[in-house]
Amino acid sequence: MRLFLFGIGNFVFMNYSAELKKFVTSQYVYSAIRITLATVLPCVVLAHFGILKDYFLFPLGTSFVALTDQPGPFIRRRNSLAFAIVCFNLVALIASLVMDFKALVLLEIIVFGMFFSLIGVYGQRLAAVGSLSLVVMAIFIDGHLTGSNILKSLLIFASGCFWFLFIFLVVSTIQPYKLASQMIGENYLQLGEFLRIKANFYQKNPDFNKLTSQIIAKQIEIKNLQEDTRETVFKTRTIVNESTTTSRLLMLMFLNSMDLHEKLMTSESDYQKLQKSFEKSRILVNIHDYLNLLSEEITNIGIALQSGTRAKPVFNLDEEVNKLNTRYLKLRNKHMSSQNLENYMILRQILLRINEITKEINEIYKVFSQNIKLAKSLSTGLDLRKFLPNQEKINFRVLKNNISLSSSHFRHAIRITIALLLGYLFSLFQFLGIGHTYWILITITAILKPAYSITKQRNLLRFYGTVVGAIIAYIILHFVDSNPILFAILLLSMILCFSLLKGKYFWAVLFMTIYVFMAFNFLSPGNIDIIFKDRILDTLIAGIIAFLVSYIVLPVWEHTQNLDLMKQSAADNLIYFESVISKFLKGDFDIEDYKVKRKNAIISLANLSDNFQRMISDPKNQQKKLEVVHQFVATSHLITAYTASLSQYSKNKEQYPEIDAQSWSRKIEAEMNQTSLLLSGDQIDETLKMESRLEPEDSFIENLLLKRKTEIEENDEFSDKINPNKMSHLAELKNIHDVLELIYDVAKEQRKVIEKYKAETTPPQS
Repeated sequence: MRLFLFGIGNFVFMNYSAELKKFVTSQYVYSAIRITLATVLPCVVLAHFGILKDYFLFPLGTSFVALTDQPGPFIRRRNSLAFAIVCFNLVALIASLVMDFKALVLLEIIVFGMFFSLIGVYGQRLAAVGSLSLVVMAIFIDGHLTGSNILKSLLIFASGCFWFLFIFLVVSTIQPYKLASQMIGENYLQLGEFLRIKANFYQKNPDFNKLTSQIIAKQIEIKNLQEDTRETVFKTRTIVNESTTTSRLLMLMFLNSMDLHEKLMTSESDYQKLQKSFEKSRILVNIHDYLNLLSEEITNIGIALQSGTRAKPVFNLDEEVNKLNTRYLKLRNKHMSSQNLENYMILRQILLRINEITKEINEIYKVFSQNIKLAKSLSTGLDLRKFLPNQEKINFRVLKNNISLSSSHFRHAIRITIALLLGYLFSLFQFLGIGHTYWILITITAILKPAYSITKQRNLLRFYGTVVGAIIAYIILHFVDSNPILFAILLLSMILCFSLLKGKYFWAVLFMTIYVFMAFNFLSPGNIDIIFKDRILDTLIAGIIAFLVSYIVLPVWEHTQNLDLMKQSAADNLIYFESVISKFLKGDFDIEDYKVKRKNAIISLANLSDNFQRMISDPKNQQKKLEVVHQFVATSHLITAYTASLSQYSKNKEQYPEIDAQSWSRKIEAEMNQTSLLLSGDQIDETLKMESRLEPEDSFIENLLLKRKTEIEENDEFSDKINPNKMSHLAELKNIHDVLELIYDVAKEQRKVIEKYKAETTPPQS
């Protein structure tokens, strides 16, 4: 018992240790430390000479430019930082010149509010520049921080902006591969979490609905991260074109992560049937435990990539996988019969996939040996340009086309402009005692997002984080008098704030509030009570304004996006399936074409899933056809996963003439085409209905299976050895047949879901 408790405690400790390492080595902490040091070091120097209060705009400019630095290729990052500096200083200049003329201030809010919100059509990078430009406008709008010498203040602010650009150029020159390595490492960390969720399907009495939702949510995260990483790796010249060992190995590691993701998807099975078939055995629990070991190994690889160290295996995977195969063999020899043969075939297929994943992980570990021959021989044979994410080119036509109420970007620009106008007008009411106009405007800019669901969520998190952070800061400043301790708290709060800003908004706001309180205490000691009151009041006012505007002014509800996203997902899944089935039809397989179509299918599925998740946060009356859309998302996920499973047979050299691929292709594609036609509002051709009812000629497989069952009945003993990396031809045929049947069943179910969706959407005719 003591040994068992020790083992549990050790496992928990390892998990906490891994989580800490994941956080500490991440790009977010690395970036946060860089931003904090770039911001604080000048403050220390200025404070040493007693002029920090006069030059406070220097670190402010540094932090603003730093926050626009989004992960990506060096050239894009450098250009966006330069563009941010131009925008920030132009906005600061105009805001400072017109601050005494209220009519011009209102015009300024309208022009800047519309323009800097609309440039978000060019992607997240410029959207960040636009949002921070509005924050700069808020800072300079009332002259609270500029003082009487405007020119001096603007020069100080500009110097702070250029200071971060200088830091960025120096760090990027010293560590050109750091960001790419960290982002690739994060891909592996996400894959480790993905496998950990999948492992739970094999535990006792799993909650299938909950786990499916978690899988879909994780797919969204993986897709978004892969898109960012793909751009960083493929578009960074030093990564793609340099013949250095490091650049080639990083490229190999990223491509391996993509293939590993597919292998993890191919392990999709009928888990409910599996649980029922082996409920009296411990084999599924053994699989669950081994998958968790694999998850830890993938996590270990991710941490090593993030930290820039060489990864060493945590476990002896060969030994562990042999134990798992042996347990299966013993179970098979003891309990397999002609009645349950097919169940053991399914289990054998799962073990084969697990062995393939194990082999893949072992190969990835070999890459960490930094083998120069391996690096030099790396040739993907792929046209990498085809894998780059689509991005709008920066030209006026794109902006012009979005100046319409049909554009969600234009609607968002109107909302944020109206909200900023209301926030500014509110601050003019002196009887409310509002001391900091810019706090209201900054909070509105931070909270108000294009999607109502995100605005709603951020609103609550912003308020809770501000209140809790303000209380903690208030307590600290009342009981701590030591400036070195307060300075250490300031540094730690800044690092944690910038580290958590992307994923943990509540905690980011909490630590932001703490460091703001610390900063103002250093600048103006003794005003903590006023700062506390103003911070809470301004956040509350801004939150109310943002919520009302997002709900009332030209809202874009997520349900309006569902139909287009469903069409795209259905179309890309069909194309993906056609690419995979082509091996069975033509005997050849275009790996590059396949990977492009796999990428498109996964992206479309993630976009649809992401939209559905946001729709859940919309008001109840705007959650149109929620259950139907949920069913479509679930079936789309299964079609993608089962198609990925089928692709494993397309990529090997084996031929499967016994499979009636022609009939299966026509049958499945007929169902999927019917779904696409229903989504487009077109009539379904009777030919498609007929083809969907085709009966493939798979009697040869049934005969082989019957023959095998007869052999089992006549022979009580089975071979006590199996090849863990190879299945019998019959087992492969049976699994291909089962996967095709699963794809058809899910495609048929999806078609029925859309029939229901269209029936509920179409108004009855009078």
